[in-house]
Amino acid sequence: MNLNCIRNTCLSLLSLLIISYPLKIDALSHDWVAVPKSQFGEQLWDKNSVQKNKDGSLRVFSKFIPKSTTKITQDILYTMDINCSENSFRDVAIGAKEFNEFKNKDSEWKDPNEDKLILRVIDQVCTFGKN
Repeated sequence: MNLNCIRNTCLSLLSLLIISYPLKIDALSHDWVAVPKSQFGEQLWDKNSVQKNKDGSLRVFSKFIPKSTTKITQDILYTMDINCSENSFRDVAIGAKEFNEFKNKDSEWKDPNEDKLILRVIDQVCTFGKN
């Protein structure tokens, strides 16, 4: 009887602990926003990942999905900074399976050079970042 009482008390405490400290699963989920597609594929950015950097630029996760995917051409994951006032960007890190697999140590600000997908990501992220 004493063993049942101890077991029930432990289960009650465990239940209380789980309820009091829920897992932060929502922090891992993405809220992807697609920009209009181009002839090369599709670009998405994650609303949940937008952060303001110390220099005022915005950091965001972005994903490029090529029009046709094979073992060679697959989704590319980017961590990118966006300078809204200069309409420029830099790729901080890149990955194929997860974000930030490969850090870009010499990341310089780049002009989107009329790349419609990047221009649309910059426009949407900067508009979202203002709110």
